[in-house]
Amino acid sequence: MAVCRWRFFLSICMALIVLLSIEHRADAHAYSATYSTLEFYKSKTELTYALDDLSVIELVGGDTNKDGTLDSGEFAAVDQKLLSVLQSNLVVKINGESAVWPQVESFGMYRKRAIMKVSFPAVASSQSIQLTDQLYLNDTASNYVNLMTIYYGAQKSSAALSGNNRTWTLQMTENDFAGLQSGDATPQQQEPEEAASSSTMDGWLSFFVLGMNHILSGYDHLLFLFSLLIARQTFKQYAGTITAFTIAHSITLALTVTGVIHVSSRIVEPAIALSICYVAMDNLIRKKVSYRWVLTFFFGMIHGMGFADILTEMDIPKSELAVDLISFNVGIETVQVIIVALVLPALALLYRWKHARHVAVACSALALVLGGLWLVERVISNV
Repeated sequence: MAVCRWRFFLSICMALIVLLSIEHRADAHAYSATYSTLEFYKSKTELTYALDDLSVIELVGGDTNKDGTLDSGEFAAVDQKLLSVLQSNLVVKINGESAVWPQVESFGMYRKRAIMKVSFPAVASSQSIQLTDQLYLNDTASNYVNLMTIYYGAQKSSAALSGNNRTWTLQMTENDFAGLQSGDATPQQQEPEEAASSSTMDGWLSFFVLGMNHILSGYDHLLFLFSLLIARQTFKQYAGTITAFTIAHSITLALTVTGVIHVSSRIVEPAIALSICYVAMDNLIRKKVSYRWVLTFFFGMIHGMGFADILTEMDIPKSELAVDLISFNVGIETVQVIIVALVLPALALLYRWKHARHVAVACSALALVLGGLWLVERVISNV
C-alpha cells in the first residue's frame, strides 16, 4: 500500500514537471477587455475605443520581437489591418440604418492600449442609436468584454457587453437631446442626473450577465470551489463553507471596486492559485475536514479581489455603482448556487461508493497540480 502511494505522488510530481515545461498562457481567466466611450453632441456622436495590446496581437499579430507587447513601430505595421477588423466588427446603427464609418480622427498605441477615436453623425431627438460589438464573438477560447461609458449632456451611464449580449441601444428623447452640448466642448464631467431608461439592455442586466460569464470563465475560481466541495462533509459543513465564501468575496469585491482597498493583482493572482493548492493539500492530508468555513472565509476575501479586477478600471457612475455592483455579484452567486446544486447530489452518490476516498484524493491531486502550475506561472510572470 505504501509503495502504491509513493508511486501515485511521484506520478503527480512528474505531471507537474511536464506541465511546467509546456509554454502556455499564465492567466487562468484572462480577459480581453475594451473600454469604450460614447459621447453625444447635437452636431456629432463620438466613439472612443481602447483595446489592450495583447488583444491586438491576438487579432492581427505584429509582435515581431516576441516580447508580448507592441511598440510604436510594431503597431504602425498592423494598424490598418486592426482598423479593418474593428470596422467590420463594430456596427453602429442610427435610427435602424447602419452608419457609414467616417474618417478616423485618431488611432495609435498609448500606454499599451490601441486607442481609436471616430465621429458618427448626430443622433437627433426621437432617434435611436445601436452599437453592436462582434469582436471575438466566434472565438470560444477568449473571454471578451466591452465596458462602456456613455455621456449625453450632464447624464452618464454604463454598460458591459459580453458573451452573447453584445448590443447596446439608446432611444434619444427630446429632453436628452435638449441637454446635449453643441460639440465644441467636452462633455460635462459632473455627477450624472437620472440615467436614461431607454436602453434595451439595462445596465443592471448587462452587469448580471458579466458576473455570470466572469465566474464561468474563471477556471481558478471554479477549481477552488470544486476543491472545497470534493472533501466529504455534512450538509451543515457544506452550508457553512459556501456561506463563508459568499460573504467573504462579496465584502472584498465591494471594497475593491469602490476603492476602499487596493491590493495589486501581482499579489492577488498568485494568492488565488495558492488557495487552490492549500485546500487540495488539506484534502489529501486529512480524511475528515473540520472548521473549513474559517479557511474558506480567508481565501474567499482574496477571491473577491480577483472578481473585482474586471470592474476596477471602469468609470461607473456613482449613481449606478450600487446597482451594477450588486448585479455583478448576483450573477456570480447565481452560477455558484447552480454549480453547488448540481455537484452536491453527485457527491452524495459518490460517497456511497467504497472507493469514494480514492476519487477524492485523485481529484484533489489534480487540483494541486493545476494550482501549483498557475502559482509558479503567476509568480514568474510578476518577476
